[in-house]
Parts: sequence; C-alpha cells; structure tokens
Amino acid sequence: MSSTTDITVAGRDIDPVRGGLLFLVVGLALAGYGGYDYLQQERAIETAEPVEAVVLETDVDATSSASSPDTNYYPFVRYEYAYRGERYTATGVYPASVQRSHDTRSAARDVIAEYESGETTTAYVTPDAPEDAFLRKERSNAPFVAVAIGVITAVLGVRGVVRGRRGS
Repeated sequence: MSSTTDITVAGRDIDPVRGGLLFLVVGLALAGYGGYDYLQQERAIETAEPVEAVVLETDVDATSSASSPDTNYYPFVRYEYAYRGERYTATGVYPASVQRSHDTRSAARDVIAEYESGETTTAYVTPDAPEDAFLRKERSNAPFVAVAIGVITAVLGVRGVVRGRRGS
C-alpha cells in the first residue's frame, strides 16, 4: 500500500483496517461516555436535594489547545456544604461531568456572577453521590457534544475499515 493510505501513530504505520478499528473503538467509547454522562445528569437533576453551601472561591478557567486557536472558558466555583452530618467541598456548577464551556470569558463570568466568596447559596446533592454536588439544576449539552464527536469518530473508523478491506 502507498504511504498516503496508511495511518501513522507514534512513528509506526498502521494499516487502514487496524486504524479504522482503532477509530471505531475510540468513537464508540466516547459516544458511550457521553450517553452515560447524559443519563447521570438526568438522574442527578431528578433526585437532587437542596443544601446550604458557602462559596469559597470563584474564577474562570481558560484552556486552549495546539490544534485549535480558540480558547474555551469554564466557570469555576468552589464551595463547602454539609450533607447527613458529613462536610464536603465541591466545584460542580452543572450536574454533568463533562464541563460546559463558553466562547468568551464574559459569558463564563456571567455564570458565576451570582456567587461571591463568603456568601451562602443553594447547592444540590444526590443521595448516592453526595460529594458530587452542583449549583444549577440545568441540563448541559456537553454530553451531546461527546456523543456527536464519538459517532463521527466511529463512522470514520468504519469508513477506514471498509476502505482498507477493499484495498486488500
């Protein structure tokens, strides 16, 4: 096969079938994780119990990658609360474990504007995971993004397997 049809990982050529299978597995895992996170988010919203929490710190975290010139901004709130006699510290703003990002720093700041250090707010706790509290009973679309990226990756994997099998 020509080098234009091979996939190279860590300096090693991988034939299209194996590369496609790798993409397929990674895509299915990512889509599965997104689906699982969505279900966990729904369950958390349905079963959450309100508790009083004290805001310890707020900030906006920024991340960017070498593969993209865009910067993502994440609202960060650290707070402390008690549930069933135990004390916890958490940073969850939304119930999904895949963090919701914002395109601008000001959009992320708007999310945390109502939380000030030292002030009391309401947090929500699920009885089966009291250490994973969150502040907003809002659904995040972040799990859907993970599912979409996973599905696209899996489709590309299937495409690679099919093309590799035809070329063999």
